[in-house]
Amino acid sequence: MTTTEDSDSTRGRESKVARLIEEYELQGIGAELEALWTDDDPENRMSLRALADLFNKQLLQSAMERAGNQPLNGEVDNVYRLLNDESTSRADQTRTRRQLERDGLDVAALEEDFVSYQSIRTYLTKHRDADYDRSTNRTDSVSESIQRLQSRVQNVTGSKLRRLKNAGEISLGSFRVLVDIRIVCEDCGVQKDLTTLLDGGGCECG
Repeated sequence: MTTTEDSDSTRGRESKVARLIEEYELQGIGAELEALWTDDDPENRMSLRALADLFNKQLLQSAMERAGNQPLNGEVDNVYRLLNDESTSRADQTRTRRQLERDGLDVAALEEDFVSYQSIRTYLTKHRDADYDRSTNRTDSVSESIQRLQSRVQNVTGSKLRRLKNAGEISLGSFRVLVDIRIVCEDCGVQKDLTTLLDGGGCECG
């Protein structure tokens, strides 16, 4: 997913999320994000990554409505998936972007506004002073640590490949680096990607 980091992350300056809430007139979503992050019930609590997706979908829906569209039920989720899911083909992503542009959306500007989970964390902890007892649920910190490792692997791999390409040592067209971590439970046989496993509370053994 294309996101920009929260450059206004220091206390006393408006965070990116706070600015977008005002620009897109998303009244009430700040309190909703805080409630979902700090909920005492683990089944209702959402990870920072899930909250970032939720927020970005609200941006997308608002942008579509401002362009005069009335998204059908499930349409926003599907469009967001087509724009951001790494398993989506480049052709499908291109078709989705062109359709949105024909509908009057500035897709490049919208994707620039999409936020990362780091921006959500900055907004909740620094702008809203939110927190919860992480000793009861460590999945967020584990997920964030592994995502940072994935991002580093993607960046290093892409950099190395570009160097080889520029040096003429390999032939390679336009490319993307995908890092997919999947977990297979040898007891129940379930195979899930990391995010699905953590957000779903594990495999089927329980």
